[in-house]
Parts: sequence; structure tokens; C-alpha cells
Amino acid sequence: MTASDERTGFVDVHAHFVTDSYVRRARAAGHELPDGVPAWPDWSAEAHLELMDRVGISTAILSVSSPGVHFGDDAAARRLAREMNEEAARAAAGHPDRFGFFASLPLPDVDGALAEAAYAFDELGADGVVLETHTHGVYLGDARLEPLFAELGRRRAVVFLHPTSPVCWERSALGRPRPMVEFVFDTARTVTDLLMAGTLERHPGLEVIVPHCGGALPVLADRVDGFMKLFLPDRAGDAPGAVEQLRRLHYDMAGSAFPRQVPALLSLVEPDRLLYGSDYCWTPAHGVDAHVAAVDAAPAPAGAADWRSLTTDNAHRLLPRLAGRSARTPEE
Repeated sequence: MTASDERTGFVDVHAHFVTDSYVRRARAAGHELPDGVPAWPDWSAEAHLELMDRVGISTAILSVSSPGVHFGDDAAARRLAREMNEEAARAAAGHPDRFGFFASLPLPDVDGALAEAAYAFDELGADGVVLETHTHGVYLGDARLEPLFAELGRRRAVVFLHPTSPVCWERSALGRPRPMVEFVFDTARTVTDLLMAGTLERHPGLEVIVPHCGGALPVLADRVDGFMKLFLPDRAGDAPGAVEQLRRLHYDMAGSAFPRQVPALLSLVEPDRLLYGSDYCWTPAHGVDAHVAAVDAAPAPAGAADWRSLTTDNAHRLLPRLAGRSARTPEE
């Protein structure tokens, strides 16, 4: 992108970071090949900013990806969540117009998660929280997590979901990298769990971002809706069904958004629910280049000038503190 370009800069809600300390701890816990991917990525603020400048990303909201921060010990998970959140906050403080962050929480330790959420929001200025689709088999509709969702709903918090390897991956992945297929279905699994458990209905203040164009949800939405009516017949007659609740969520465009995933998603939700996501640094820089080119080349929905301005306007409504920042790319 050149300085003469008048295109809007993206707000990237699906952007990751790692640290050397985090990678060492994850490897020590058995994640040598994370989720079956051949290697851990490198990350630095400088390299990330260079990519953002090149492809036209104004702001990136950093988060920890799979496998999260809980490797089996509650106390260690609390320390690692605090370490990563403070690292993200330092990056945001050093580049306040370029980075924000979604805080990691040490689930399934609910007390630890509540304490870390309070610290992240009230002391560090987090833009929201990131929750893995499950932690050690505890999916997000689990009743044990209700106190956390009640607090996040009270805060009207942005909750960014991120997939991880499902509990059955040793058999279901067939030896292939889990992000290819397993992540797509684990996203659908945990959102369906939230729907069936009534979590989203009980806490309408939650602002949930579903990654990767909703995973398998666009094609499963009607099926889930029908099963809710069959198996939850005692719900109030005016209670929103699965499709109605899914329409209220937000969805990022990370991954293979075009030519098929976004059109499928737009059969379920309105364009004002869509957000840009790069998945950097787990998607390498050349992959981000290709993804941005595909998004820029895709026809925008009726009434929108382009996907950049549409998704950026949507992000500013969801994350109002960003609205005061320049909507233009840094070179302009």
C-alpha cells in the first residue's frame, strides 16, 4: 500500500503474539508441535508493525492462540496468564494507536479467571478476553463457568473465541494438522454448547466474536435450531432460537474467507456482524498478503464501499475506544 492510497486501514480483531517464555512453557507441557502444526511461529512488535504497514492494518488486537495458558496446573496457569497479559499490555502501551489486546484467562480455574479478568480490565485496559473453545474438556457451556459469564455479561465484555484441538483429536484428526478441520468443528461445538446451555440468552450483554467465518455454524445453524426446539421444549415461547441468537454474534473473516465462506456466513448474518481478522502470526506474512488481496478483490455487500471500510466501521462500534484513532492507514 502506498501513501497515495485512500483505502481504509483494517482493524484486525484476530491477531496473535507469542513470547519465548510462553513457547518454552508450552513445549515443556508437551506442545512441541502445537495442534499438529510443524513449528512455532516467531513474533515481534516490529515485524508485526511492518506487516501492518505493508497491507494496510491500522490496529491489531493481540491475543494468545491455542493451546492457551492452562497446561494442567492452576497456579502455573494464573502466573502464565498474568505474564502474557502484561506483555500484551506493554505492546499496547508502547504503540497505543496500533495495538490493543484480548486478555487470556486461566480457565477452567474460574476463581483465577475472575481475578485475572478484573485485573486485565481494570488495571491493564484490556479490550476484551480470549477464551479457547474448551480447556481440558471443559467447553464453554459448562455450568461451572457460569460465574465468569455472569461477570463478563455484567461488564458487557467483548469475548473473542478461539478454537483449539478437540478432546478427541487423536482419533478424529487422522494425523493431519488440527487447524485445517478440527478447529472449524470445535468452534461450532462450543458455540452450540453455549446455545444449548442458555448462556448467551442469560447474558445478553456479552459481545461474542466467533472466529473463522463462524467455522461450520453457517451450514449447521438450522440443524441446531431444530434440535433446540426438539430437546429444549420447556423454553418460553418467545425465547430466541439458535438462528436468532447466532445473528446477534460477531464473526471474523480469518482464514479462507473467499470465495465460499463469507457468502455462506452472509446467509446467516447481516454484514454489520463481520470483522476483519488476519490470524497473524500463526498465518505467516505471505499468507496475510494473500488473504488481504482476496478480501480487497471480493465484491462488498450492497451499500458498502468495500470490505475495509465495512469491517472497520463494525469494529469501531464493537470497540468504541478505537473510533478516535485514524481510520486511515499509517502511511497516509
